[in-house]
Amino acid sequence: MPHQFTIRTPVQTTGVGLHTAVKSNLRMLPAPPDTGIVFRRVDLENFEIEAQVRNVARVSYATSLMKQGVLLSTTEHLLAALYSCGVDNVYLEIDNLEVPILDGSAQPFIEMLMRAGFQKQRRKRRYLKVVKPLEVSEGDRKIGIYPCNDFRVCCYVDYPHPMIGQQNIELEVNRETFCRELASARTFGFVSDFEGMKAMGLIRGGSLENAIVLTADDILNGPVRFPDEFGRHKALDLIGDLALVGRPLKALVIAHKAGHALHTQLVTRLLADPSLWTEAVADTPSARTPAGVRLAVPATT
Repeated sequence: MPHQFTIRTPVQTTGVGLHTAVKSNLRMLPAPPDTGIVFRRVDLENFEIEAQVRNVARVSYATSLMKQGVLLSTTEHLLAALYSCGVDNVYLEIDNLEVPILDGSAQPFIEMLMRAGFQKQRRKRRYLKVVKPLEVSEGDRKIGIYPCNDFRVCCYVDYPHPMIGQQNIELEVNRETFCRELASARTFGFVSDFEGMKAMGLIRGGSLENAIVLTADDILNGPVRFPDEFGRHKALDLIGDLALVGRPLKALVIAHKAGHALHTQLVTRLLADPSLWTEAVADTPSARTPAGVRLAVPATT
């Protein structure tokens, strides 16, 4: 898409936060060209928090933004939907400190966007095109970003659980593929972790309606929406964190057992080194993944 896009009409929803259990109202509104994705805390005199990696505050079990002490939690599912659907400019009005979890996936946000419609704007899109590789690792966890003429992700997960195991998701990210392959994949958690997370003040709003819950050897609230729903959701989270680049990407991102911390660390290091990327103003034809870059991530032995 060579031009920037916003939404056509305002839309809104209401729900509770996964970690805080606070009720919040979320409203999406059209925004002018070059605005970017901007949250507005309407309960705090419309205080604005840009969806930029410089505003990342916490990345433990969700990606939270903070600016001048004003917090906004669990942004990744909403950002993944906006970013994958090519929404460059939008105001996101919210009246509390956490984005509603809804059903635990990005599907409700996709449905909001479909109700709102998309509006092409006269300004050209400015892509961030990666020209040199960058890799970040921590133990056996790794994430890398590589030159590519499309936006592609490969996300590998490995959990020692009989219902998950090793899963690998690869796709070119655009509105159609995201809606079809990733949007409805839900967040998940393990019963064995719940007490510890609650002690940390987390998952207060979690329920069987907004997450897949796993016991020691089974799924408490099946069936799953995809056999590899867990890997698909991790790919969804990855895209939401990559949205913090602030511009549409032309790159291949390979994540191996990574999480929010590595995702945002990659974005921070990428933007800090202008030799790794260039700005591409006009849309360019798609191309195959460059020779020598392997999409599939092998399992660690």
